[in-house]
Amino acid sequence: MVTEAGAPAEVAVSAWAPLRTAVYRSLWLALLGANIGTWMQTVGAQWLLVHQPGASTLVALVQTASLLPVLLLALPAGALADTFDRRHLLISVQLFLVVVAAALTLLTAAGRMPPALLLTLTFAFGVGQALTLPAWAAVIPELVPREQLRAASALGSISVNMARAIGPAVAGVLIARVGVAPVFAFNAVAFLVFALVLARWRPGDARAVEVPERFTAALRAGGRYVRHSPTVRRLLRRALVFVIPASALWALLPLVASRRLGLDSSGYGVLLAALGIGAILGGLLLPWIRTRITANQFLLLAGALYGGTLFVVAAVRTVPVVLVALLPAGLAWVVVLANVNAEIQLFLPGWVRARGLAVYQVVQGGGQAVGAFIWGVVADVGGLVLAFVVAAVLMLVGAVTSQLWPLPDLRGLTRDPAVYRPPLALTLRPDPRVGPVLVVVTYRVRAEREAEFLAAMDHVRGSRQRSGAMRWGLFRSGETPHEFAEVFLVPSWDEHLRQHGGRLTEADQRAEDRARELADGAPEVRHLLPAGAGPALQDDREAP
Repeated sequence: MVTEAGAPAEVAVSAWAPLRTAVYRSLWLALLGANIGTWMQTVGAQWLLVHQPGASTLVALVQTASLLPVLLLALPAGALADTFDRRHLLISVQLFLVVVAAALTLLTAAGRMPPALLLTLTFAFGVGQALTLPAWAAVIPELVPREQLRAASALGSISVNMARAIGPAVAGVLIARVGVAPVFAFNAVAFLVFALVLARWRPGDARAVEVPERFTAALRAGGRYVRHSPTVRRLLRRALVFVIPASALWALLPLVASRRLGLDSSGYGVLLAALGIGAILGGLLLPWIRTRITANQFLLLAGALYGGTLFVVAAVRTVPVVLVALLPAGLAWVVVLANVNAEIQLFLPGWVRARGLAVYQVVQGGGQAVGAFIWGVVADVGGLVLAFVVAAVLMLVGAVTSQLWPLPDLRGLTRDPAVYRPPLALTLRPDPRVGPVLVVVTYRVRAEREAEFLAAMDHVRGSRQRSGAMRWGLFRSGETPHEFAEVFLVPSWDEHLRQHGGRLTEADQRAEDRARELADGAPEVRHLLPAGAGPALQDDREAP
């Protein structure tokens, strides 16, 4: 059972520690270049549309075309990343992005880039980004030691914010001097470099999956895991409680710049730069903060800082004061989201990591999108000041709830697979696709141990459901009162084999061992297959 976060007892890990690992350093630098190229492409695409009829709508659609695939495809992308070799998937997707960026470059240089085609190619580029995000996030634990995961997550946020600061500026210079096509060309080269660096990486401990999961089965299994994991749900809830009020600042800052501060586009860029600088500082300070205060204390502090910024933006019309106030908001943004992201990476087992991270990306991105819409409506109805005040109040309330819904303490938790069950011995060798499969485990428990046994079986229930069970129940025999039957339904024989061979962790083993300790003797296990499953075996009785 994961306990709540207590007093900080972590060893200080430098913010730069993951960069001492050569392969991570190379990939991080290559990804930084790709992130810069992505921002450059966004600016270039928007610039191509600024003189078109209906430019306001078309320019906004560039962001929509870029981000919509992430919301639509994050879950399928996570299933693909958990089903296939992540390195090969990443290389293939980056080469696809190179092709898209090259098409943008050549067609723009030839003067054959109408708005519809530009938005279509931008959407295609967003598809590639959606396929990259969960696979890359799931690869990070393979690149750095477990104790450096939080620092690596912070470095990821630093990369994004550095790219946000550098990319638009570089794109503006290039567009002014040589036009838009070279901006797209830079992006193509950046992703080609990232693909080449990925190709040079040779994982030392590649995942051994004999037969990939079927896509739809993998998608459903990922959903079941998140649905039946209280720890993951709590982490997602903490992210959502922060993101929805925090999105008011990102959504309404352009209006603050123009209507309240009287700034032009360059002034708005300065405000964004202040947020970016704060975010970079947050990434650098996160490892140090983790050693000084508990996770739930810095959630409370970050919420207070961000809420204070929202109040300042609502009340003040002085540019220098707003700029100073935006620094802690950027810091708080990264400290909260980078930490939640790292906690999810630490908790998820390898077999479902990309799918779980994809759900996190949907929650974060969806929370920002829904929050932006809500705050836009509030600002239209009641004005900017009201929108920021309401968001600030919700942020402070959400920060206080960190004491009610604290982050879990994952110190000492291992998520390595534990293969502890004996080989299956059946008189049938069913096809892996056969299903559903009903598993019945019979325990005999003395009366004085029943209460403890029932409590232990509640943890077993969670283990079964996270690892593949569609239905689970615990029954007692009417004829033999001290006999209990655990019954769970698995979608297919393949899913049940995966329960035996890689999906279970040491925590699952401890839960099952505790229930068995409370029973008299070893439980009896029966596997009930569909009546048409077969054929019977004559000599070899071991299941595949």
